[in-house]
Amino acid sequence: MNAPTLPAEATAIDRAERQRAVVAALSAVLPPHALLWRGEETTPYECDGLTAYRESPLVVALPETEAQVAAVLKTCHALDVPVVARGAGTGLSGGAMPHRFGVTLALAKFNRILKLDRVARTAVVQCGVRNLAISEAAAPLGLYYAPDPSSQIACTIGGNIAENSGGVHCLKYGLTLHNVLKVRGFTVEGEPVEFGSDALDAPGLDLLPLVVGSEGMLAVTTEVTVKLVPKPKLARCIMASFDDVRKAGDAVAAVIAAGIIPAGLEMLDKPMTAAVEDFVHAGYDLTAEAILLCESDGTPEEVAEEIDRMLEVLTGCGATRVEVSKDEAQRLKFWSGRKNAFPASGRISPDYMCMDSTIPRKRLADILIAIQQMEAKYRLKCCNVFHAGDGNLHPLILFDANDVDQLHRAELFGADILETSVAMGGTVTGEHGVGVEKLNSMCVQFAPAERAQMESVKRAFDPRATLNPGKVIPTLQRCAEYGKMHVKKGLLPFPELERF
Repeated sequence: MNAPTLPAEATAIDRAERQRAVVAALSAVLPPHALLWRGEETTPYECDGLTAYRESPLVVALPETEAQVAAVLKTCHALDVPVVARGAGTGLSGGAMPHRFGVTLALAKFNRILKLDRVARTAVVQCGVRNLAISEAAAPLGLYYAPDPSSQIACTIGGNIAENSGGVHCLKYGLTLHNVLKVRGFTVEGEPVEFGSDALDAPGLDLLPLVVGSEGMLAVTTEVTVKLVPKPKLARCIMASFDDVRKAGDAVAAVIAAGIIPAGLEMLDKPMTAAVEDFVHAGYDLTAEAILLCESDGTPEEVAEEIDRMLEVLTGCGATRVEVSKDEAQRLKFWSGRKNAFPASGRISPDYMCMDSTIPRKRLADILIAIQQMEAKYRLKCCNVFHAGDGNLHPLILFDANDVDQLHRAELFGADILETSVAMGGTVTGEHGVGVEKLNSMCVQFAPAERAQMESVKRAFDPRATLNPGKVIPTLQRCAEYGKMHVKKGLLPFPELERF
């Protein structure tokens, strides 16, 4: 990404020399087992969940204490070496992809839950703690951590902070930002920094919303204080079938318009339903063009009333079949299909590219129909699953990465989805981040002046731009080339491109 433009032989020599210098410097602050640089050792760190793009890190550092994190950052800053922080590597936009001439700062060993407070309803955890582990630890207190991305069994809270992750219950309980009180970590210079506080407000500027979702570009997170919420007394889920995707999309808008905020409101199209039903046997209706999962939680009285109201709305919008979970086992079965949408897609295709855009709820059917047309255009299949309640799309484009032409068509397909979402009044990302995957699409959504403002924020925290460089904010040159290419080819004739 940011590698110098040198001949291949010169680049290899330069990289080897830099590697020796960095290993020597880091050996002074880390024990031998905490440094990896040989090829076979660094291969597992070449990519995150976006496996289509890979790069070999110069060195991988595996610190075990905050003092070691600070020392690594100070050493790299003194050498002017880029640093890319990494958690569990489950990200889907290439946010943790290494820098060829940089250090990958792997924080997996920061995996301790430091404190659970029943009265304050908080948990203090290290950045490498798995999302689901927080709820498991808090369960004896009758509490849990609400954000529940599908990868929660593996993804870490530090990665959730970087991407502002959501999950199937984010409609009612909010994203990561809404469930975090404080983030501690270090600047690129290795200086300690803290965002937010244990109280409801923090002195000075409120920078917590800035660092949550900053994709590891502003600081390295090491410790997080999260909010915990009481486990609801009861939860029930409706599975509603529709014979037309537009009816299903309209039903989502109608539920919200009726003043109902479900605990979860998810949508799967027919191809995705077939894939997950064959995998987990969740009891989905395979004849439906789309199904909705609508959940209510709270007291038994609240749940009964809300379920009745949702059933009335769904049937009024043309649902051909509705089924309410009879017990907790069936509710979890309904959700197991949604939670396993990604691995189910992996069973039917060598590779898939998971997109992540958002649109106004009223345009759900429009984007599904547009994606169906794109399938013919790019000659690739696509399974669709949505956080329908907040308009967050997760189309999964199926392809074979061993076929260069298929990979190219998948990239074009993905860009088309993202930029069609922008044209419909949405954004290019909801919770997976920009990383390297959506750099070109950022050129379409944001004008040069807007991107310059983003760059100024980045420089305020990282003047040399060595912390996760080459991600999120595209260069002016990149956007100019992208705009000219698309206007010339007429691939995406959006008015946004006219400014290039």
